[in-house]
Amino acid sequence: MTDTPKQLILGLPKGSLQESTYALFRRAGFHISSSSRSYIPRVDDEDIQIRLIRAQEMSRYVELGMLDAGLTGHDWIVENGSDIHRVCELQYAKQGRKPVRWVVAVPENSAIREPKDLEGKRIATEAVGIAQSWLDKHGVNAKVEFSWGATEVKAPELVDAIVELTETGNSLRANNLRIMDTILESNTQLICSHAAWADEWKRAKIEQISMLVNGALAAESKVLLKLNVQDAGLHEVVRILPSLHAPTVNSLSESDWHSVETVVEEHVVRDIIPQLKAAGAEGIIELSLNKIIP
Repeated sequence: MTDTPKQLILGLPKGSLQESTYALFRRAGFHISSSSRSYIPRVDDEDIQIRLIRAQEMSRYVELGMLDAGLTGHDWIVENGSDIHRVCELQYAKQGRKPVRWVVAVPENSAIREPKDLEGKRIATEAVGIAQSWLDKHGVNAKVEFSWGATEVKAPELVDAIVELTETGNSLRANNLRIMDTILESNTQLICSHAAWADEWKRAKIEQISMLVNGALAAESKVLLKLNVQDAGLHEVVRILPSLHAPTVNSLSESDWHSVETVVEEHVVRDIIPQLKAAGAEGIIELSLNKIIP
């Protein structure tokens, strides 16, 4: 009788983060595919089963052991009060790598300027617990109601203020709302159940995923530069090149030529390539990277 192969049940966020998560995992080496109606995507790793779950619910299912691990926001872990193991932070979001924010927003012309002005007011939000904790901290009594969506359009006709998640603030400004206060900053986190972390095989698989995904994030804004230079220009080329540690320098078959390579931030390449060329560099090649593993 053969043993059933072990598998890790991994939850990935369905919704606004889904496509950016798929792209991140692709760079990490995991190719995921699914139909528009499927909640069970396919992945080219027999050790993993994936479930698409909304980020709002992820930490609850991980805590209950229905998922071994998952990606969700710090905010939803706080909102659910989930007892889980945080494996690592993953600095990415729908539109960039900055943390997202839960903010208190009010109409542009509202007289509400500080927390005490919300006394007795109505607030709409999807994160009722986060909003209520903020009110309690400021000693304010207000009515917090759950919002099923399109929260920005509810003020001022239906509610006096909203507590909403924002990445850029553009949607709030488009609806004539101003931010009064920031309640919580949040980023994506890889989490797992305590039972999965205690399981040697599952922990090793989770750590593998963590290493590869973080490696993909580390490489996101960087490129590999390769070039050749003669002895006379080597010192100046090395001085110009920023690097993770120090540029790699190898001698070529011609005794006075060297091959130099290093990893640099992509945004500096346009500035340093002309400097490298002026210093005597030749055959300059810029290559994109999938992963950088420290």
